[in-house]
Amino acid sequence: MSPGPGREALAAARDEVMDTAYALGWTVVRKMPESAARLVFNCLADRTWQQHGGGVKQLERNLCRVLGKDRVDDEVRVLSKRVLRSYFRYWLEVFRLPEFGRDRILGGMHVTGEKPMFATLDAGRGVILALPHMGNYEQAGAWLVYSGYPFTTVAERLKPASLFDRFVAFREGLGMEVLAHKGASAFGKLAQRLRAGRPVCLVVDRDLTDSGIDVEFFGRTARMPAVSAALAIQTGAALHPVTLWFEDGGWGARVHEEIAVPAEGTRQERIQAMTQRLADAFAEGIAAHPEDWHMLQKVWVEDFPPAARDRTGGR
Repeated sequence: MSPGPGREALAAARDEVMDTAYALGWTVVRKMPESAARLVFNCLADRTWQQHGGGVKQLERNLCRVLGKDRVDDEVRVLSKRVLRSYFRYWLEVFRLPEFGRDRILGGMHVTGEKPMFATLDAGRGVILALPHMGNYEQAGAWLVYSGYPFTTVAERLKPASLFDRFVAFREGLGMEVLAHKGASAFGKLAQRLRAGRPVCLVVDRDLTDSGIDVEFFGRTARMPAVSAALAIQTGAALHPVTLWFEDGGWGARVHEEIAVPAEGTRQERIQAMTQRLADAFAEGIAAHPEDWHMLQKVWVEDFPPAARDRTGGR
């Protein structure tokens, strides 16, 4: 018998399927009648929830922490179904967002707390907007651009490269500047933009690096990126948490108060304190809208492999 396909070949085939699926999303789904597309995506969400795969199970573990529960029960299962509906609404809107137009994006967005942020930018000082995976942050980014404040963000490298290029093209088409997630190189460019008085938007409720900060999050230890606080300390930019949610026919957002740089402490101590305040703001927003927090990955340290839990254990 001939050997089956190798692991690399299988991975390449999977990547090609993913790229094709997203290409169809930005072509076919984009042009479908919205009511029909919404029905299809709700069905896909419900099917994904019913299959109860690894991502949904992790989501439900995360929701247990949000709700203060020790185990998954009927309330958690019902909430996880609502999260899947919300998550698939995000993807539906990502594919259709280029069709929405300026008036819909601006008119459908209901924001509180934005005036201090705009005043800071108008005064020539950079602003860091730090977000969790909530609501539709792509639409929120388009709202910021259409409000007259184009910004810079970073994107995780995806495979295949053509899929990453599609996401970059999508976001650039909305007026965003997109940098590849490349550690020090991206950090330096973000710092330049902030010193020039521009806004920077970062989704920072899950650590993708080896430099994350352990914080208390819903009463347990979670790990979040340090980049937002580090940029604020280095550049003097204002750091604002932002939480998002869906509304019927529109979107909601809250720009939280600026997290000031502590006057005392070492650089690491100040980063720790600011990241904890960021986590506190995220927790407040997620508690208010738990159905719109799309976190199907590991955030809490207790879920990590043993070697990754200890900061000296191989990270």
